[in-house]
Amino acid sequence: MEGLLIHALVRELSDKLPCRSLGWAFPDESSAAVLLEGVGNLVLRYRPPSPLLTVEPGHLEGEARTPFQRMLKTRCKGRLVALEQPKLDRVVVLHFEGESGFVETPPTQLIFELTGRNANLLLCTPEGRILGLDRPVTRQINRYRELRPGLPYTPPPPYQKLDPRHLGPEELAPFVGRPLEELVRHLDGVGKELGTELARRAGLSLDTVLTPAHLPGLHRAIQSLVEQPGPKTPAELRESWAQEEAEALRKPLREALRRQITTLKARLEDYQKALERLGEASRLRSWGDLLLAYAHQIQPGPSARLRDFSGQEVEIPLEQGLSPIQNAERFYQRARRLEKNAEKALERIAPTEAEIARLEEELRRIQLLSYDELRAGNRLMREKGPKAGLRLQSPGGFEVWVGRSSQENELLTRMAHSEDLWFHAQGIPGSHVILRTQGRPASLPDLLFAARLAAYHSRARGEKNVPVDYTLKKHVWRPRKAAPGQVLYTQSKTLFVDAEAPEETG
Repeated sequence: MEGLLIHALVRELSDKLPCRSLGWAFPDESSAAVLLEGVGNLVLRYRPPSPLLTVEPGHLEGEARTPFQRMLKTRCKGRLVALEQPKLDRVVVLHFEGESGFVETPPTQLIFELTGRNANLLLCTPEGRILGLDRPVTRQINRYRELRPGLPYTPPPPYQKLDPRHLGPEELAPFVGRPLEELVRHLDGVGKELGTELARRAGLSLDTVLTPAHLPGLHRAIQSLVEQPGPKTPAELRESWAQEEAEALRKPLREALRRQITTLKARLEDYQKALERLGEASRLRSWGDLLLAYAHQIQPGPSARLRDFSGQEVEIPLEQGLSPIQNAERFYQRARRLEKNAEKALERIAPTEAEIARLEEELRRIQLLSYDELRAGNRLMREKGPKAGLRLQSPGGFEVWVGRSSQENELLTRMAHSEDLWFHAQGIPGSHVILRTQGRPASLPDLLFAARLAAYHSRARGEKNVPVDYTLKKHVWRPRKAAPGQVLYTQSKTLFVDAEAPEETG
């Protein structure tokens, strides 16, 4: 969401403040909505890389799913008294005045950073001390600033750009002789989409080299963009966001289905090759028959030249050290193996083709599903759990998932809740282990149970004092083009355990 679009929304809402908050709703684990009296739902969707701030009508529901959402619900109360946007940056500060009563709730400020893949939501005191946030940022991730509870809030790095709200025609003169695209890069609050809209309103293209004659019309286009930044209405913005989110949900499903289809097609090719080798089985049997028929005439050597039953001369390779009868039996065994493979292939071709057709139809169906349908399906899969992996229970009653292959590791990690705990033996190939806490505190016995499973289901099995790293699942990601099950992770802690199976695993 670009800075000028945020500015337009902040400007519109500021005219209606202060405004009483009627409570929070959480449509999913990366969305929060505060119902404002006389305004509607102010929705903050903070999942990277497509954050969105918008006002939505209707009645939104959803209980707090993460510890941070529970903190928002209990500590972010009272009237919304002000909205603030530094410059035209993609940052919005919401000021809540708190509540007085039997239990007093002090004022807070909610800082929403709509910064693409670095999007974040932070709850702070009026003085700027961080109370809680969705995604902690450590020095290992960002050398410029650290964001953790208890630290003072540090805003994103400062920058210098032209403010289109106060831009005079004379400030456009230095861009004469340069493409419009370069001016767009220097305009605060204007990104790729608004840059394209600016070019359209000015009657130019982004690669147009600016001349003095272009400047008056371009200045008017910039002013109109400030007043009405987007061709999209709030409803269209929500729809655009939903499409991006739907594509993000479709992508892993599509990749998984395509991998299955590729695997099945490779098997189908193997089955076809097995059928084609039936001719080879027939030739091997005929060689065996000839060796038995002429066994008493065959001399020792690497091959035997014999006439088949149609009178044609055939050269048959022989294995040194075996008699003609033993060579014949060897050919019969190879023929039986090829015939058995062909028989199995014949049985499996039709079911495999049917499964490929089913998966391809599922692939087409997924492409047509809406964001709400995909989210509902994703939630159902989380509730039921993936149909893969070893399922166990920790001493504290938490469900534990253990991957037994790279594909299962990837599936389990993808389907885990963002606040679940993820375990892996440090620097050793092994299973991904998920302790399904969903943000609830886990005791030391629970942590040790999961860590022992991760050590036991790794190449360190049977060793003593094995280091096992664990972190929240939201700090685990698969790099681009990495193989299934290969991940990177941050903000981990380490437990040292013996790589022995816990008693509960049997």
